[in-house]
Amino acid sequence: MLDNALIMVAIILIVNVAYVSMFTIRMILTLKGRRYIAGFVSMFEIIVYIFGLGLVLDNLNEIQNVIAYALGYGIGVVIGSIIEEKLALGYITVNVISTNPDLNFTRRLREKGYGVTSWSAYGMDGDRLAMQILTPRRYELTLYEEIKNIDPKAFIISYEPKQIYGGFWVKQVRKGRLLSPRRKMDRTKNDHGNTKEEKQE
Repeated sequence: MLDNALIMVAIILIVNVAYVSMFTIRMILTLKGRRYIAGFVSMFEIIVYIFGLGLVLDNLNEIQNVIAYALGYGIGVVIGSIIEEKLALGYITVNVISTNPDLNFTRRLREKGYGVTSWSAYGMDGDRLAMQILTPRRYELTLYEEIKNIDPKAFIISYEPKQIYGGFWVKQVRKGRLLSPRRKMDRTKNDHGNTKEEKQE
């Protein structure tokens, strides 16, 4: 009986972890506009959900099954979030304000393959260099490191854009990809040493 009870608890725990992980991923996919992939995931999600819930309802008098169900739910939320972070879906916009407007900031970031729009700004203590950068989320941490290497005192704020219109990046975003840093570096430069992307800014 003890072995059967432990097996039941393990099954309920695993099933609920799988269900909630898929639920979390499906919600994130829906928010990212990946509705067809989200619909596909939801089919498996509901099958796992019905199976797990049925096990608990059929043995509702066993408190350990209820505890396993609740514990699996919590673990599933954490695992689902970790999976989403690893997938790094979507894009982010990073706004940067440099305390040193004389730094050759935009050129160094463009050489790394990032699309940068920059303008002069003015802060409480003088001139600033403001920049807006659009990048896939998988490059987010790398971008932060690049910025900190150039200006450790730079102010950084990021957010996920809901809609993107206009600009040379839109076509690539709609295709679900952006030019990789390597491909951007390999693009032919014009007579002034500027890439096509730089000319459009």
